[in-house]
Amino acid sequence: MDPGRREMMERPPPTKSREATAPRRDPNTRVTKSSKFDTRSKTAKDTARYLSQDEQSRQFVADEDKFVLKQSKKKADIRVREGRAKPIDCLAFNLRYIDPDRDVFDDTDCDIEIELQAPAAIVESLSVDQLDELQSDIVSFQVLEQDPTNRQYWDALKTLCKDQKTKVDPRGREDRVLSVVAEDIDKILRPKTFDQLEALEKQIKAKLRSNENIDTDYWEQLLKNLAVWKSKATLARIFQSITEAREKILKERGNAGKTHTAVQNSSTSNSVTAVENSSSNQPTGNEDISQVTKALYDREAARGVSENEEVFTGEEALPSSVKPQWTERYRARKPRYFNRVQMGYEWNKYNQTHYDHDNPPPKVVQGYKFNIFYPDLIDKTKAPTYKIIREHGRRRGESHVAAGEADTCLIHFTAGPPYEDIAFRVVDREWDFSAKKERGFRSTFDKASCMNWPLYRLVFEDSH
Repeated sequence: MDPGRREMMERPPPTKSREATAPRRDPNTRVTKSSKFDTRSKTAKDTARYLSQDEQSRQFVADEDKFVLKQSKKKADIRVREGRAKPIDCLAFNLRYIDPDRDVFDDTDCDIEIELQAPAAIVESLSVDQLDELQSDIVSFQVLEQDPTNRQYWDALKTLCKDQKTKVDPRGREDRVLSVVAEDIDKILRPKTFDQLEALEKQIKAKLRSNENIDTDYWEQLLKNLAVWKSKATLARIFQSITEAREKILKERGNAGKTHTAVQNSSTSNSVTAVENSSSNQPTGNEDISQVTKALYDREAARGVSENEEVFTGEEALPSSVKPQWTERYRARKPRYFNRVQMGYEWNKYNQTHYDHDNPPPKVVQGYKFNIFYPDLIDKTKAPTYKIIREHGRRRGESHVAAGEADTCLIHFTAGPPYEDIAFRVVDREWDFSAKKERGFRSTFDKASCMNWPLYRLVFEDSH
């Protein structure tokens, strides 16, 4: 082989001064940029943006567990309301007042009137078969629950249920402590607080780990009983907070008729003033003051009013009529509402002649938006209805007022027990029943809210 060629082959390959894909060095350019760092950062961002398959699976399982837990609580609430509750239903119903994930729209006005039962009293009143069933039901809630306080609640109930089962069925007891000794242990532990029980637990565990000559059976049984009393103390503390939360709601209801509520978060400063000054946002007399109604009202009021709308409170007294028979069974209440009146310009031939867009005519009523709340209807299968009442024998299309003025009528809403009828005075004009999205008439009843939007036909006349 040629010596020169051999030397070239044996020589180590030269190191590359730059990557093949890197930009060439240009002496005429002051700054050269490398795309290598940008490519890596983009890849890192894409990796962080998308979840891995394992993370997606975990997220799906967590959402599924949350849904199952919510449905289990709903079923328990329904059985409690209908008077066919099982022990687990009563225990789950107690947590509604402190549950952070509770949806207020799942509640009814009568829920607050249902008396709560102490968890320990429920467990101590059960038989062996009932305790077995309750233990299984508790595990279902215990596995799904994520809130720390709720988990403490179910853990303590599980411990208490296991202890009660050994008391009801003595054959299941594994300890060799006589009943007299057990009574003495209970006398020692009963008056102690949760913190004192925890301190005593540490002392007992230290004693059992020591080399002292002690009665191991006694101290181990004392440790078991101490766990039971810690569970009782935990349940007592949680049930106390539940009771206080319920009493707070009852107190707020008692004072709701005497206090004024202000509506905030309107779309414009003018709408805020209009909403706060409206009489419909102040519960008076026998007006519905339930928490669900308040939530519905606040949600609707938070939407505010648009540029061409105003808050409408033209409520009218109904003509004297016989009270419905259901008033003997249910306490009648007046529904709450948040109504709007829609204003605008009417460009008829006269207005087109005398006005223009720079000097517009006075605004006239172009429609209404009634939002009336009925969350606690006894018969939820029947939607509220409305009818038009024209006074003094006037018929549709007839006018009894002077030229240039508008006739008015009453729109009368009826829902059924426990809600009273309610009426509003509106301008009597022809309604627009077209299928237009923004202009057509709408009347729906969904999620305890009756929405009735009668909008009038707009008048557009050709000036030519």
